[in-house]
Amino acid sequence: MPKRLIQQRRGKGSPTFKAPSHKFSVISKYRTYDDTEKTSKLSGTVVDLVHVRGKNAPVAVVKYETGEIMNVIAHEGMFVGQKVEIGHDASIAKGNILPLGRVPEGTEISNIELIPGDGGKIVKSAGNKATVVSRDDKKVMIMLPSRKLKKFDLKSRAMVGIIAGGGATEKPLLKAGKSYHAMKNKAKVWPVVAGTAMNAINHPHGGGGRKKKKRKTVSRHSPPGTKVGSIAPKRTGRKKKK
Repeated sequence: MPKRLIQQRRGKGSPTFKAPSHKFSVISKYRTYDDTEKTSKLSGTVVDLVHVRGKNAPVAVVKYETGEIMNVIAHEGMFVGQKVEIGHDASIAKGNILPLGRVPEGTEISNIELIPGDGGKIVKSAGNKATVVSRDDKKVMIMLPSRKLKKFDLKSRAMVGIIAGGGATEKPLLKAGKSYHAMKNKAKVWPVVAGTAMNAINHPHGGGGRKKKKRKTVSRHSPPGTKVGSIAPKRTGRKKKK
């Protein structure tokens, strides 16, 4: 009997591919976007920096003057005892959180809200940053880490600075066991075997050796088990030289 493809195994919904519960043990997000933030600012102090399993970047525990304690992704250079601000009138300093409409062009930011008040959704991984490019009366243009330009609401909040933990991926794993546990920690499938290295019965690309080329284009209307390779490509073959 043929072996099931990886996407078929994923779709079954077995515990193998479910995210581990500890991944969400410490939720990091901004405080509720209230009237105080919209009109003035709040001061806070970093009381602790903690490591969260499943995250490369450390999480900062911030205690605000209202008594609230929130967890936010730490920026590069953050330390215990650092004073931070959040709100419309917050100063442009590393670790401070303020609306994008108040951030000058060229500033490096991170942990950006897609919708005002959602707590921060993108540019949250270790060492990542985005840059404010321009603004108008309605939107702010941001260059994301992928170099893509995206428009955001003026009221969406972001943190000034680069996310901490940028060198996490530079340390070599050295042996397969380390890689196994690193991937297991985030519920990622590893190792992944190339379809061309399999037998013909196990994968549509299998059989005939690694060097033998096989058609990779698949119809958009094919069943899920055969949707591997180039799915409904707009064009195939080499581009003509101009």
